[in-house]
Parts: sequence; C-alpha cells; structure tokens
Amino acid sequence: MTSATPTLPYELRFDAGRVCLDLLATAHPVERLRSLDVLRAWIEGSGLVPPGTVLGHADVGWIHGFREVRSTLGELVEDHLASRPVGDLPLGRLNDLARPSPPAPRAVRAADGSLVRAPDPHPECAALVGAVARDAVELLTDPVARAALRRCAGDNCPLVYVDTSRGRRRRWCSSEVCGNRERVARHRRRAAALTRA
Repeated sequence: MTSATPTLPYELRFDAGRVCLDLLATAHPVERLRSLDVLRAWIEGSGLVPPGTVLGHADVGWIHGFREVRSTLGELVEDHLASRPVGDLPLGRLNDLARPSPPAPRAVRAADGSLVRAPDPHPECAALVGAVARDAVELLTDPVARAALRRCAGDNCPLVYVDTSRGRRRRWCSSEVCGNRERVARHRRRAAALTRA
C-alpha cells in the first residue's frame, strides 16, 4: 500500500530551521494536524522519514502524540522568548517524550548486491515523536542555537525560527510569506501616501 500525498487546503511549512519549530508552525494560522493524511505529509516533508515511506499503520493516536510534543515545546519556547524560567511540568514532559529510541536503521541489499542503510519501513509513533522531542532538547540546550531563536516580525505571525542569517538580521519566518506581505503592505502605504499628496 502506498500513500499518496494528500491535496491540502494550505501549505505545510518547513522553513523554521529545525524540525521541532516546523512542528510548531502546524498550529498557525489554523490547526493543520487534523487528519492522518496531513500528519503523514508533515512527517515525510519534515524529513523524519524518507520520501515514499508508507505510514499506513498510523492511527489517530499519532495526531495526539504530535500535538502533545508541539504543545509542550510551545510552552518551553514561549518561556525562553519571554525570558521566564522554563516550567518544570513541560520540561519533564519534553524529557519523557524524548526518551524512546529513534527509528532504527536497517542494512538492506541494494540492486547491485551491496549493503546499504535503509530506515525502518514501519516506524512507531513514539520513535518519531521522540525524534522531534530530541531535536527540541538539542535546540533548547544549545546556547548558540537558543540565542538565535526569533519570533517572526510579520503582522499577526507568532511563528518562531532559528536565525542563521549573516549578521542575524532575518526578520520573518519566511521571506516568501510574511516578508512578501510586509513588502506589499509597504508598497500600498507608499501608494496611498502619494495619492493623498
């Protein structure tokens, strides 16, 4: 059974610089993890599994698992950005979610007979959620990466990203999305000012 990429009413975003932050983006501007098809598309798009991995064994519990790690991470990131001490409850929950082993690689025979590494063809939810949680642990415990966390400067955009730009001058979660909106708004303001003059 192969899973076709679903037609989505919106695009999934993968421009935050970390898998865990890309997961946070699935809650804005609306809840995106509402179906298994969307969750499967996000898991594949995030790189947690290689393209074409069949996740037919996923069930609705997977949606809950990914939303839980997203909520936990969201609390911790908000605490950091607000310069508050992180809460013990979300910190403990993140550590619990990070505990399961990641999907194990396997040795398989290639067409030429040589051995190549391949991912587990049926990864479990806890292993994939754990991979996201471990990415969050690495992000939040790395002082350089943590210092590069930024909130998008776009109007009404709460997305968070890692600013790896030269000079740390990135302003938007995405130049193509929020940056473009800002440029269009600026153009309209200038045009309106010229018509009033």
